[in-house]
Amino acid sequence: MERAREENLHNTPNVDASQEEEKKTAAETQETPETDVKQETEVKEEVKAKAETNEEATTPSGAPSINVDIKALLEAGVHFGHKRRRWNPKMRQYIFTERQGIHIIDLRKTLEMLEKAYNKVREVAANDGKILFVCTKKQGKDVVREEAERCGAFYIVERWLGGLLTNFETIKTRIERMKDLERMMDDGRIEQYPKKERVKLEKELEKLRKVLGGIKDMDTLPDLIYIVDIVTEDIAVKEARKLGIPIVALVDTNGDPDLIDYPIPGNDDAIRSIKLITKTIADAVIEGKQGKDFLVKEKEFEEKEAV
Repeated sequence: MERAREENLHNTPNVDASQEEEKKTAAETQETPETDVKQETEVKEEVKAKAETNEEATTPSGAPSINVDIKALLEAGVHFGHKRRRWNPKMRQYIFTERQGIHIIDLRKTLEMLEKAYNKVREVAANDGKILFVCTKKQGKDVVREEAERCGAFYIVERWLGGLLTNFETIKTRIERMKDLERMMDDGRIEQYPKKERVKLEKELEKLRKVLGGIKDMDTLPDLIYIVDIVTEDIAVKEARKLGIPIVALVDTNGDPDLIDYPIPGNDDAIRSIKLITKTIADAVIEGKQGKDFLVKEKEFEEKEAV
């Protein structure tokens, strides 16, 4: 009995050690870096000071200003990159400094590249071009969906289907199948089927809507694609590049900016960062379609509603 008990004790995993290991792993894999208040304040002051002494670098000459400034970028945490061990050396030109092993992105460069991306998106939208928003990250997909719907762009936020761009004709057949099922639901034809078959069709429609609902009316390839996190959406990047579709993307310090036509260096993990950049891109789409006056009126309306 004593021997069996000793063996059981020997084979029982150390709970404390296991918990410590989980904490260590979680800390290492944590996407959004955490800094204390003092550390964050120092970084913000340093970035802001450098921006103020180089105002000309933040606004390209001849380009219309966008409704974003260094302060807004700082408050959204756009400047936080990944840990140094995860960085891509090609992002060196966009890195301002390093704090406790975490790269801090140069927000002057972010603002400059964001303005270039804004102008491109606005130009495509003004010429009735189709724009596709892509973000399948859990913390960003709701924001991207909302902004895409607000500006009338197409979107993919659940799962990128391989060949969605390069094999678009096949994808279109699935979209047509989804539309057929929706028509069956609307006109009541679905009721003609036995209950078991009806439930099966309803589940099929639900799955198709989840993945393809955001591109339901996209009958041709997009003229531009906006991506959040090019590392996660690497297949989308490869397909767009293969077809020569311009890419605008939020690129963190672990990404390769050379793959992107209009990279926007910034934090692609924090919700506030994703929301700020995506909202700006959505504003560019709206301005291209309806003019800058519409954006001004929309902002005034939002301010009145807030009051």
